[in-house]
Amino acid sequence: MKIITNYKTTTFDVEIPVRILQKKGEYTLVYEVSLPEVKPATHAIIMGVKEDLMREIKLSEEEIIDERAIKMVQTKIKEKAVKIIRKNFPKESKEKLNNLLCIILSETIGLGPVEYLLNDPELEEVVVHGQKAPAWVYHRTHGWLKTNIFLTEKQVYDYSTIIGRKVGRSISRLDPLLDARLLNGDRINAVLYPISYFGNTITIRKFRKKPWTIVDLIKNDTLTVEEAALLWLATQYEISYLIAGGTASGKTTLLNTLMAFIPPNHRVISIEDTKELQLPSFLYWTSLVVREPNLEGKGGISMQELLINSLRMRPDRIIVGEVRRKFEAETLFEAIHTGHSVYATVHAETGEQTVQRLTHDPMNIPEGMISAIPLIVVMFRDRRKGIRRLSELSEVISTEIMGKARIVINKVREWDSSSNEHFSSNPSKTLTQKIKVYTGMSEEDVTKDLNDKKKVLKWMIENELSGLENVGRIISAYFLDSGTLLEMIRKNCSKAEVLKNYG
Repeated sequence: MKIITNYKTTTFDVEIPVRILQKKGEYTLVYEVSLPEVKPATHAIIMGVKEDLMREIKLSEEEIIDERAIKMVQTKIKEKAVKIIRKNFPKESKEKLNNLLCIILSETIGLGPVEYLLNDPELEEVVVHGQKAPAWVYHRTHGWLKTNIFLTEKQVYDYSTIIGRKVGRSISRLDPLLDARLLNGDRINAVLYPISYFGNTITIRKFRKKPWTIVDLIKNDTLTVEEAALLWLATQYEISYLIAGGTASGKTTLLNTLMAFIPPNHRVISIEDTKELQLPSFLYWTSLVVREPNLEGKGGISMQELLINSLRMRPDRIIVGEVRRKFEAETLFEAIHTGHSVYATVHAETGEQTVQRLTHDPMNIPEGMISAIPLIVVMFRDRRKGIRRLSELSEVISTEIMGKARIVINKVREWDSSSNEHFSSNPSKTLTQKIKVYTGMSEEDVTKDLNDKKKVLKWMIENELSGLENVGRIISAYFLDSGTLLEMIRKNCSKAEVLKNYG
């Protein structure tokens, strides 16, 4: 056995040791978490405490979706659990009592041993299986790892129903699929046996507790200052675009980050199948989510219905979320043709593939309509190196070939995987022209605007500005009074001075 790395995580104020190991006979690295140990008799008492707490404290249907109510209940459970533990184990050490409290809280307000995995910030994804198969995790550095945590079929089923109740949804043998997002932002997918042939399965994509900012993405080389400035320009002046890429390539992360470039006085409406967007709090944002019909086929609310309703809410910008099926693509283009700026993500590896995906089965959007999306931004995930990059920024140009309307992709920016460098490929043919038409700006005005945005971005990076709120304050300051902000940057004012001026 070889230890690759070891560190500690924290669950309910208890430090949990983690080791990543290379074990003989294993085909992959092993993620080993040291769970708090208790004797069988003690564990029986803990389970009794859990049942008493669950009977005593219950949430109503309204409270289940109220984050404040849930936190109040969690505080009550913790207080009662502490009293019960001290009563049952008066002679135990403080460390032992904390371990017992951690186990009780994990079982009552968490997902049992899975809670230890969810509290590791180095993990992006947690997959739980039944039938005595181990849970697997996706580690930011080491990729997919097998863990030493095992759950029974009943545990996975029980956790699935608990998750369903938390989001006001049901999952059962008759309705064995659940796709939802928890209040903390985690994306949950549960599939029950026999649909999941090898046993009940829960997949949890963890939500980053500290949201990414454009500063973070530039600093880790996801995109360059030049690309960020270009996308800021496009977003500010209401140019619609799609963000394409493979699974877990960073599409939604980039979309969330770029939405910070929307002026704060613009009304933003998002329409999603399952809630994934987490936009900056300083935006004027209303989130609408599709509702599936119940078992009787009643109560369903479609994306088309939400779109129609959103137009009555006087939006400036509409975000359609992920486009996967025909009706979602139709919703996207219907929104564009109402005269609004629209943003969405789609699974495709290149700009050309994005167009093919939209114009062929199952979406079948007429090719002549595709140019309504002026820009396609492509994200790429390099699994070998463990990095994500903006691999392509392309214009969508409508042209005529042999009397028929055809779409041509003009790559303005690209990323070279071998050298890990971003570079300009072709001159812009339509983006600058569209902005000039929309705003009345001259070529020189557009160039100056881009340069000003680069100065602001570079200043934020050089001053190591962190946090979504701080980055948002600087972007908002630029919209309110760019002259003063740029003058402070020119004078090399400190981060504290600038933030104080706009605090």
